[in-house]
Amino acid sequence: MTERTIVITGASDGIGASAARTFAKQGERVIVVGRSAEKTEKVANEIGADYFVSDFAELAQVRTLAAQLKEKYPRIDVLANNAGGIMGPRELTVDGHEKTFQVNHLAPFLLTTELIDVLTASQATVINTSSVANSIFGNLDIDDLDAARSYSTNRAYGNAKLANILFTAELHNRYNTEGITTAAFHPGGVATNFAADSTSNMRLAYKSFLKRFMKTPEEGADTLVWLANATAGHDWVSGAYYAKRRLAKANRQAYNAGLAKALWQRSEAMVAQDLDKLDQSA
Repeated sequence: MTERTIVITGASDGIGASAARTFAKQGERVIVVGRSAEKTEKVANEIGADYFVSDFAELAQVRTLAAQLKEKYPRIDVLANNAGGIMGPRELTVDGHEKTFQVNHLAPFLLTTELIDVLTASQATVINTSSVANSIFGNLDIDDLDAARSYSTNRAYGNAKLANILFTAELHNRYNTEGITTAAFHPGGVATNFAADSTSNMRLAYKSFLKRFMKTPEEGADTLVWLANATAGHDWVSGAYYAKRRLAKANRQAYNAGLAKALWQRSEAMVAQDLDKLDQSA
């Protein structure tokens, strides 16, 4: 089998690191992307992979990452948008956006669209890590994506994970005919440091005896690895949302094609703002 080039964000720990190790053992060319330079380099060195450091709370760093990837890798077979997390009190990034929404949705949206020429030429698969929180907490207001009017830690996370699914659906609608296949998935409750630094009640479960009943990172990464290795159109449906290798039921808003299109358009405008700021400061 021909070696594939697989880019995984959020790969310095948890399910991203686990997936990176699995793909490396399978003989794939893995590119590890993470926020922590020390942790990212450690995982990359362990599996003999290239690595890049990028903080998704700053869109300029995402643009730099995309440029570096395009320069070094003329072909990208799989892009796993796995970076994300649940935050604390409402906080704006340097780009002026609510941090949960930017890190979980805007940054991967920007990375994917910046790489779109490479991805279409490569007939790539784009995999977006979502969460069941999209159904439990998500209630997306297209006119308040930065949660200026209404904010809670859980709702912000649920909305961001719902945005991942809407982005997946619209990416399919726009680019499937050009060769891109895409899916979102829920990894399940995984015994990692997820939510440890947030103010969400979910952090309590990750610090309690309940953690021993959670999935291992390897188990959490299983659906990601399966989506990358299986065949879209035969084993899974492009543009859909999965859990445990099966189609899963998402928030009712996830099936609103008009909302998916509107979110794409708003996201384009939001990520363009950091370019405007750079131009003004030049």
